[in-house]
Amino acid sequence: MDKNKFQNLLVEEVKSYKKLLETENNDWIIKGFIDVNKNIYTITNDTKVISKIIEIILIPKLDAFAKRYGLVLEVPSAQNYYPDLTFKDKAGNIFAVDFKSSYYNDNKRVNGLTLGSYWGYFRNRDIKKNTDYPYGDYKCHLVLGVLYKQNVVAGNNKDVYRVGDLNVIKSVIENFIFFVQPKWKIASDSPGSGNTRNIGGVVDIDKLIKGKGVFAELGEDVFNHYWMNFYNTADAKNAGIGKPHYNNLETYQKYLKKEQKILLKLKK
Repeated sequence: MDKNKFQNLLVEEVKSYKKLLETENNDWIIKGFIDVNKNIYTITNDTKVISKIIEIILIPKLDAFAKRYGLVLEVPSAQNYYPDLTFKDKAGNIFAVDFKSSYYNDNKRVNGLTLGSYWGYFRNRDIKKNTDYPYGDYKCHLVLGVLYKQNVVAGNNKDVYRVGDLNVIKSVIENFIFFVQPKWKIASDSPGSGNTRNIGGVVDIDKLIKGKGVFAELGEDVFNHYWMNFYNTADAKNAGIGKPHYNNLETYQKYLKKEQKILLKLKK
């Protein structure tokens, strides 16, 4: 199976997930956690908790999707390994899928989206480094995006309910938006947060859905070269290069021109 066919199949599969996760009122179907005594404990809108629950719900669906098309779904052998999901076909081709979730506001912009490390396995693509397979072995690197709106719930995480109270428990999130895009098509030219080694994603929802990040027209090779040679301030100092070569596409272009001039001089 080639990467385009895999992506198209996954796009079609994900179209049904909004209905899976929402009630008729567009509320999240999850109301809390239940114990053996049928007590229900409500949850907060903590993004880490929400993203993990969403993954738990979707993985069985994605496993069924894999089997339907003769694929095998593999989950990481260790916590924090990349990617969240590996799909393998009968010929041994592998496809990476990473869950990425965030909440959005009425301005149709997400709170933030990180697309994984630009260090480690991203640069050393021929070895296993926090991965079960080398990064370079994957035919594509896709993002399964899950966006939602938050609800402010009074008394959040303080009340205990019974099963019969389900209708009165307010969901902490609502109005899901799903998308599937190659990582490079939704990337920005800035790190995801602070001084971390994470690739940032664009925050405009329309651009996320349509795959119109800053590298979309430049191509995957430019995306790879940009982020494989990107340094934050601390790493540039540790590498002995003084300061970062660039920090956005504008300064990246200036860096390339400078490097080209140096190469021309060396050839002479």
